[in-house]
Amino acid sequence: MNTNPTRQPTADVFSLDYEGRGVARNQGKTVFIKGALPGETVAYRLITEKKQFDEAQATAILRPSPQRVTPECRYFETCGGCVLQHIEPAAQVALKQRIWEEQLQRIGKVRPQQILPPIYGTPKHYRDRTRLSVGTDRQGLPVLGFRAKRSHQIVDIAECLVLPESVSAVLPDVKKLLRRFAEAGGKASSVEFYRTDEITVFNLIVEQRPSEKGLSVLKRWFDETLSRRPECWQIWLQQGKAAAQAFYPAERPMLAYELAEFGIRMPYRPGDFTQINADINQIMVGRALRWLDIQAGEKVADLFCGLGNFTLPMAKSGAEVVGMEGSGVLVQRAEQNAAANGCSNVRFQTADLFETTPQSLAAWGRFDKMLLDPPRSGAYAVVQALHEPYLPQKIVYVSCNPATFARDAAVLVEKGYVFRAAGIMNMFAQTAHVESMGIFERA
Repeated sequence: MNTNPTRQPTADVFSLDYEGRGVARNQGKTVFIKGALPGETVAYRLITEKKQFDEAQATAILRPSPQRVTPECRYFETCGGCVLQHIEPAAQVALKQRIWEEQLQRIGKVRPQQILPPIYGTPKHYRDRTRLSVGTDRQGLPVLGFRAKRSHQIVDIAECLVLPESVSAVLPDVKKLLRRFAEAGGKASSVEFYRTDEITVFNLIVEQRPSEKGLSVLKRWFDETLSRRPECWQIWLQQGKAAAQAFYPAERPMLAYELAEFGIRMPYRPGDFTQINADINQIMVGRALRWLDIQAGEKVADLFCGLGNFTLPMAKSGAEVVGMEGSGVLVQRAEQNAAANGCSNVRFQTADLFETTPQSLAAWGRFDKMLLDPPRSGAYAVVQALHEPYLPQKIVYVSCNPATFARDAAVLVEKGYVFRAAGIMNMFAQTAHVESMGIFERA
């Protein structure tokens, strides 16, 4: 940072926004300052001036926060993967908690009766699933990494703090592979890693099927590199948006994660949606099921069910469970997982839940309890469509976006639900991403 703030404006930072930027005011106008923390006085350089707010970059920290630390990652200033590494890990969670509570109040005008202590998780090497972009530099050599902050440019990395250590360690070898693969006429657009206790999958995403020469390069690279590592590895290949296919070696364990509390093993394939943090996911599923307190004979809905991450634990209770999901592929996978885990009291159906209406909701029938686990856009259509006599007694809402959670929570409260409890989970440490869940009960 420039330590000479001459003629640059200064500001006292009083908050942090959902992108991890410091929030200040200059002559009544809000300024979002990258690299600034609450409680700091900073000098800054304007990047963008808009009618209602400005965007800026901190150029000097005149009065630092006691929560500021030196980022461990050498790519922190440029890489868009992590935005909070300059904050002490426990303080990151505290700031996320504050942002989440502010969103609930400002957007939803709601507050739970009980705010639970945050679930912290581990701050490093937690990310069991990731995708890295592939490109070339000016010399035509391959680059591999995440996108830069607010840019499509790829930040070339040789290690990553949030990836499993076993995955981070092979990144330099992957770049060597990409070079040899390109020399053989292959063109990769991105790579993915999926890590479980039994196997780590390296999925190479290509624009067209590689030539025999390119395939030979992949096999030789595996034999020379991945086969010598202590972990069990496998290469998969994916052409464009087509389904990924196992490539080499042929005989390997299937990707799967465990929900040990419920005796469930959940197989999946590269490209399927799974939570990136398996440890936090186990805690999250356990809390959701305790909140719902499902009894045998009840009818329960799991909306946005995916592979059945919550659905199958629900089915273990003996209730009649229905899982709904917009992706037909995931519904098929969920049905397979239910059969593999001996869950015969569950059925799945494909439904566009973003188009839910009071009429379509009534056609589903009445549910005693319901779980919502929507993407960032939330479950607004579903909560708006809820009406008598189709109001479940309990609703557990799992959210990855505080803004849409606050909006939807307000709708549920308007419909007579009591916002009993809620809390955040640090699913994505070092990032500004806030995962949370809450429980709503009919009065």
